Amino acid sequence: MAEVINMPRLSDTMEEGTVAKWHKKIGDQVSEGDLLAEIETDKATMDFEAFQEGTLLYIGVEEGDTVPVDSILAILGEKGEDVEALIKGGNQTYSDEQPEKKEDSPKKEPVPDAPVANTSEPEGRIKASPLAKKLAADKGIDINTVSGTGEGGRIVKKDIDNYQAPVSSSNAFTVQQPTGGYEDIPVSQMRKTISKRLAGSKFSAPHFYLTIDVDMDNAMAARKAINEMAESKISFNDIVIKSAASALQKHPMINASWLGDKIRVNHDINIGVAVAVDQGLLVPVLKNADRKGLSLINAEVKGFAGKARDKKLQPAEMEGNTFTISNLGMFGIEEFTAIINSPDSCILAVGAIKQVPVVKNGQIIPGNVMRVTLSCDHRVVDGAMGSEFLKTFKQILENPINMLI
Repeated sequence: MAEVINMPRLSDTMEEGTVAKWHKKIGDQVSEGDLLAEIETDKATMDFEAFQEGTLLYIGVEEGDTVPVDSILAILGEKGEDVEALIKGGNQTYSDEQPEKKEDSPKKEPVPDAPVANTSEPEGRIKASPLAKKLAADKGIDINTVSGTGEGGRIVKKDIDNYQAPVSSSNAFTVQQPTGGYEDIPVSQMRKTISKRLAGSKFSAPHFYLTIDVDMDNAMAARKAINEMAESKISFNDIVIKSAASALQKHPMINASWLGDKIRVNHDINIGVAVAVDQGLLVPVLKNADRKGLSLINAEVKGFAGKARDKKLQPAEMEGNTFTISNLGMFGIEEFTAIINSPDSCILAVGAIKQVPVVKNGQIIPGNVMRVTLSCDHRVVDGAMGSEFLKTFKQILENPINMLI
């Protein structure tokens, strides 16, 4: 008996998913545990395995299309089984994959060597998904001029997104005046989530900002000494993470969360580390950072960065943060402010180390200074509280031996 496979909820915040790639096609035999598709969630692209066996009778979502969780993703059953009733009775909230009933009339033979452009069915019916028709109407595109790449030449969303107007013979050899142009880039699931979460944080949490300069001379000397002895080389970011974790031990309210009717002071220190990827920003979480040495912090952060670039981070690796660090120093950014990463009450923005004149013992000498800015949720953290944390953080970085105390 045929069974519907719905778009799964692959993370706690996932509301819709995009099929990045199908690994099976209609008519293929599927066994339990077979890789069926790759699905892009709001956090990562994840492999989706079949939990049933049977023949793949229907694909409800084309590659590149997005549908809400629980929409029809596919149907498995016995070869030749009628699935029309399941399709009609399925979730109708999805957009670009609802099949249209074909009329009982012979198909027209295509002209040899001609591109499939007009996908009209008998009596002028256009073979296109409802979303494709709507997008074409919104953009003023004549759907009769669109080539369909879906099953059987069906026009789907990506055909409208990639549409280029044909050049008519009357103006084919006319010199065109230069005009302005633009490109519409579909919003990825990751970018949608970034937009939603950060807008929610910025407009709900009353942010305020505290900035302080840190003398990095001793930290630079400590890093050099460690790297001369250690097999793996530690980075300044590793030292910043360890220093922040040590400071959070002394200032637990900075490691707290606003929950509406209560403030949760977290006992575990789990530091989110912002990682830039092509589609936006991912924040893997370094669990119990205060209990880890610099070498282990370095190894875990490198591993997270590699997984983030390959879109292989798992949801569990991006959950449970209690404090976040965003470091743009490697890009030469000297100072910036960051938006708080919910449910944290603070995020630390780290700038580049810059050589500047400094005064020591009444003498002006060259010094290495790093500027950091703490964004605070004023519902949890007051100015004095945030300032005390930064003071401790500065003391630890300027005297790295304090990380061991």
